[in-house]
Amino acid sequence: MDSKKTRLRRARKTRAKIMQLREFRLTVHRTPRHMYAQIIDQTGGKVVAAASTLQKDVQASVSKTGNVEAATVVGKVIAEKAIKAGVKRVAFDRSGFRFHGRVKALADAAREGGLEF
Repeated sequence: MDSKKTRLRRARKTRAKIMQLREFRLTVHRTPRHMYAQIIDQTGGKVVAAASTLQKDVQASVSKTGNVEAATVVGKVIAEKAIKAGVKRVAFDRSGFRFHGRVKALADAAREGGLEF
């Protein structure tokens, strides 16, 4: 089994548990060049808030988009947008990625921004 299939298998197990909890889901996706974060509602059908390193305001505040600094900025932005949309408590969906480096930096910044998970 290749690494992508393994990651997606881990993600599927995590998402099944989050669906049982019936909470908003903060999902994270990373590529070597960019970071993406979305807040998805309990049914899984609607994106409440989204942030990524592709946004102009995020790109203007960082020098490179594929590092821990950029992930921290995305975490702060997603927390601001979520609180503005009325979401305070979320379940963290790391999409099968290991909880270290950029994924951890995004999670820590979102917690500092006011999200609870």
